[in-house]
Parts: sequence; C-alpha cells; structure tokens
Amino acid sequence: MKLAIKLAYRNLIGAGLRTWLNVIVLSFAFVMIIAMKGILVGWDRQAKNDMIHWEVGGGQYWNENYDPYDIFTLTEAHSAIPGQFESEIAKGDMEPLLIMPGTVLKEGRANPILIKGIDPEQDIFDLPTKSMKKSAPEGLPAIIGNIMAKDFKLEKGDVITLNWSGKGGVTDSVRLYIADVFFTNVPSVTKSQVWIPLVSLQALMDMPNEATLLTFRDPDKERPKVAGWSLQTHELLFKDMEEMIQTKTIGQSFFYVILLLLALLAIFDTQVLSIFRRQKEIGTYVALGYTRREVVGLFTIEGAMHAVLAAIVAAIYGIPFLLWFAKTGISLGIDAADYGFAIAATMYPVYSGSLILGTTLAVLLATSIVSYLPARKIAKMNPTEALRGKIQ
Repeated sequence: MKLAIKLAYRNLIGAGLRTWLNVIVLSFAFVMIIAMKGILVGWDRQAKNDMIHWEVGGGQYWNENYDPYDIFTLTEAHSAIPGQFESEIAKGDMEPLLIMPGTVLKEGRANPILIKGIDPEQDIFDLPTKSMKKSAPEGLPAIIGNIMAKDFKLEKGDVITLNWSGKGGVTDSVRLYIADVFFTNVPSVTKSQVWIPLVSLQALMDMPNEATLLTFRDPDKERPKVAGWSLQTHELLFKDMEEMIQTKTIGQSFFYVILLLLALLAIFDTQVLSIFRRQKEIGTYVALGYTRREVVGLFTIEGAMHAVLAAIVAAIYGIPFLLWFAKTGISLGIDAADYGFAIAATMYPVYSGSLILGTTLAVLLATSIVSYLPARKIAKMNPTEALRGKIQ
C-alpha cells in the first residue's frame, strides 16, 4: 500500500500542469463550499442568539389562546399569572408580558400595532426597558424599535396617541412619550409595536396581574405543565427558523454540486486520458506481477490524491481568506423587516471542525469514485495487448 501511494504520487507529480490545474479547480471548490456553508452556520447561530436575547429568553409559557400569527386572538389571550411562578418572577428569572392590539395615527390613518407591557426592571431581554423608569414630560413612557421608528417616522422624545378598544368595544386613548428607540435584528420585537410598563398596560386594560406570555431565563430547568398555558421550548420556538435555514441549505447544495461536478469532470477526463495513454505502463505492471485489482487501486489512489493535494493548496490560500471572511463578514444590504425573521445586515460565517472535516471527506470520497470508474476498464485489459499499446 505504501509503495502504491508513493508510485501514485510520483505519477501525479510527473503529469505536471495537468495535475495542478485539476488541483487548483478542486481547491477552489473546497474553499467556496466551506465559506458558503459557514455563512449558513453563522446565520443560524446569530439568529438564535438574537432571538434569545431579544424575544424568547430561555423559553416561554403561552396563554392557551395566544396565536402569534393572529392578532384577533389577543383580546382573549390573557389570564392571571399562575401563583406557582411568583417567586421566580420576584427573582427576575421569569418575566410576564401582556400583549394587546391597538392603533396609532399615521398620515391621518389608524394603523394597527401591538401594545406590549413589560417590567422596566427586567434583564432577561436586551430591551432598554429601564428608559421607561424615567419621568415622561407628557403621557406614559414607552420605547420602540428601529423598524417602528422608521415606518412611523418617530424619534426619541416624540409624543404619539395610542388608541385601543376597551371593554364593551369603547375606544380609549392615551398619550405615549417615546423615551428611547432601540435597534435589533429581530423584527418581531420592533415592527409595528410599542413597549410600555406592564403595570400601566394592565391598568389601562383593567387586567390586573394578567399576562399573555411568561418568559423564563433558564432553558435547562425542568418545567411543569400548567393548566391554561402552553410550554414553548427552544425546539418549538426555533422550529420555523430551522426549517427556513434547512430550505436554504438544500438550495445552496445545488451550488455545491455544480461546483464540485466541474472539478470532478476534469479529474474524470484526466483519468480516462491517462489510462488510454499509459497502456504499455499498465501492461508492464501486470507483467511484473501486479494483479489487476492492484493496478486499478493504483490509478484510483492516483486520482484520489488530487483531493489530498487540493486540500493542501486550499489550506495555503483558503485559511487566510476564510479568517479574513470570518472577521469582515458579508454585507447583504438588506433590512430584517423586509424578510420578517432575524437576520443581520452583515453576516459572519462560522467554521466548525465538523464542517471542514465533512467537506474534506466528501470531496475525497467523490474524487475516489470518479477515479475508480474509468480505472475499472483496466481489469478487462489483456496484458499482452496492453504491452503492445492496444485496448480490447
């Protein structure tokens, strides 16, 4: 085996420019696959991290009537906070949120928004809720996100009128003072919604000690089932995100396949040409006592070594490039609001050992297969005819 590897290496290097052209093309496929896959891995981590810090914490309890995709359920999606969570809430390890529908005037029209009540002292989320503790010169203090501020042309210090339908369908209103404007990549926290103190919203809606969601800090703590509330773990909360990224991965795989096929086609053609031109050499190997299986193995190893050399070449220029790419990222020039899910304007790739090793093994296996396919013809060759340079 050692002799076969050494001989295959000498034959490969002896082919000169043809070998290095194949190696360079294959190394490009190596680097591009790792770079593009790294973008998806980085996006997955960034999106989940942002959602944990801005929206879902360690997990949530939802009121059994709550549907995040149906605003009309909000008027019924609230109930008294379970007493068993009082101590956890007091410690700051669980935060109740009350969510109600409302409207804000924009350009003379009433635009529907969400009113979210949260404790200004909370620290589970990165929301600047402490800004709501400051006294407001007019109305109730509130905070809004960058998308809400952009859509409604609002700035810190502005005052808006918030309307909602109270009990019996009676419309009521209150003035809100924008105490702060925050930026986040999570549109479900900032698009068409205002945040006000929880006790203020409970008082406005006449819903004392009631909530729509209960967000807890520790995702690993065992959680009991609570009547009237639905437990939402990270697995459930990230399900839509996982499915979307999986769809993107499948689509991106077509790019990988095309890129890899171009490199493998060159290697396949090289192997076919090599076997055709080296018939006398093959006959000599058989005449010297090599079995046909050993000769086939020699040519397969020779073709597979393209992947080994490609990995080395890819490491020479790929490592500096991938490190630079991980530092600078890629600017997509998009707004999370345009897509409706957590996505940063600049995405940074993440490379794992499993990604690099998996890509290397996949390319090595594919190269070995396309090298073996034309080498099978050697098993059918007549040694005498091969020495004469003729293929049967």
